[in-house]
Amino acid sequence: MISTCMATILRVTRQALVIRSSLSQYRRLSSSSMLIEQEKYSWLKQLGLSTENKGVFNGEWGGRGEVVSSMCPSNGETIAKLTQGSVEDYRDTVQKAKAAWDIWADVPAPKRGEIVRQIGHALREKVDLLGALVSLEMGKIKPEGVGEVQEYIDVCDYAVGLSRMFAGRVLPSERPGHALLEQWNPLGLVGIITAFNFPVAVYGWNSSIALTCGNVCIWKGAPTTPLVSVAITKIIQSVFEANNLPAAICSLVQGGTDVGQAMATDTNINLLSFTGSTPVGNVVGTTVQQRFGKVLLELGGNNAIIVLDDADLDMVVRSALFACVGTAGQRCTTTRRLILHESVHDEVVSRLKKAYSQVPMGDPLDDGVLYGPMHSQQGVDLYNKAIEDAKAQGGKVEYGGKVVDRPGYYVEPTIVTGLPHDAEVVHRETFAPIVYALKTKSMEEAIAWNNEVKQGLSSSIFTGNLGNVFKWIGPKGSDCGIVNVNIPTSGAEIGGAFGGEKHTGGGRESGSDAWKQYMRRATCTINYGKELPLAQGIKFGE
Repeated sequence: MISTCMATILRVTRQALVIRSSLSQYRRLSSSSMLIEQEKYSWLKQLGLSTENKGVFNGEWGGRGEVVSSMCPSNGETIAKLTQGSVEDYRDTVQKAKAAWDIWADVPAPKRGEIVRQIGHALREKVDLLGALVSLEMGKIKPEGVGEVQEYIDVCDYAVGLSRMFAGRVLPSERPGHALLEQWNPLGLVGIITAFNFPVAVYGWNSSIALTCGNVCIWKGAPTTPLVSVAITKIIQSVFEANNLPAAICSLVQGGTDVGQAMATDTNINLLSFTGSTPVGNVVGTTVQQRFGKVLLELGGNNAIIVLDDADLDMVVRSALFACVGTAGQRCTTTRRLILHESVHDEVVSRLKKAYSQVPMGDPLDDGVLYGPMHSQQGVDLYNKAIEDAKAQGGKVEYGGKVVDRPGYYVEPTIVTGLPHDAEVVHRETFAPIVYALKTKSMEEAIAWNNEVKQGLSSSIFTGNLGNVFKWIGPKGSDCGIVNVNIPTSGAEIGGAFGGEKHTGGGRESGSDAWKQYMRRATCTINYGKELPLAQGIKFGE
């Protein structure tokens, strides 16, 4: 059974967006100079990066895998090179991480929280540099890059408080002389596989909470953002070493599909958190289930904003602009469908077109730029295909629709109208800055359209009617994990649990009670008396 799953993984992952993106971007280093060697990018060395970097950390740095190049999406040039980890490196790392857990699990939770606090502080000291690295390697504008690192810092702060608060319950026992309670214990080894679009924050959500709960972590960052993974791990390493703790508590194995397969099938991984495309997530989830393991999935989103006839259109346009254009449409919470009441449809589209025309495009590291490149050529190809398919299926390109003639992977943010709500291209999640404006007659119809796609991550409604609000968030409203009112679909706070339903995977990360996914619960009955009464008053052998 496992061999069949492995064959399926190989077939599907070769076709998946994230892996194909890595294959299209990653190539062996040519003889040309790297950006890190240029004075303009010399700040990269302040993060411990060099022209040649090791992609494996388990207490010491190494790597026996392929040597690859990290590419800059804004100009297509090589930033630096990195030696990936092999499956053998991964297996060695597992053993070192398990040994580290024997020490870490004995550290009291509040003291673990103090270590996480120090990690957050260390990140604060380099937040601007790290944000610039995210911008350089991923392609999002620098304010978003800095904001992503800040999100990791915020989760560290949250985890510090959690270290003194997560608890089981003492329940009433029906038997005299007995106590009934819940005990929460760490799972052990948490594997974390993250995607290119949020190479820092998603790891922060997982690792901060997992560490506080008493777990150790092995991180496989996205193959196309390896320098971010290395820089973050070096900062974490310094904190553990300063506290005389084994740095393998937070290990790193940058690698390809083979390392991901090893993690999915490895019974040593007590929880595997996977962020990525729905096709690959489906295979990861079923593979982990074959070994009765635990999995946390954060997958795709085909998110919609509903605009009713009583909505504040100024708020709608500002919100939709960020939700559609931000990160060049490469957030899992990006708005991909605008479901507009027929009485406001034309005005919203007109005003949004004007707003689009005023968005500054350019190098994401430059001040004032609000729109950067796609992450890879693969993303550009998917963009082109979606535009062609939208036209073929009856859509009209109201704005954009073309690749920009400049170095890097730039495309125009695009608005498409005229498609039916159930058009194939509308129901397809295209990880690109394309939004489909749909005309609806009623709130009931709009909710039905919101819910008819396979994914169920984020959703939002704009209305001034309180009754509409409570219908929207109620049992017959949105079926998504994130249900917003009068704000965009993107930009979630860390205090709530983040995740979605249906093909989004059902996982929850970050705030609320998401910590429970990183622990195992035991129901404990303790007899402190001298009698042995049975539950439900059963008499046996008396």
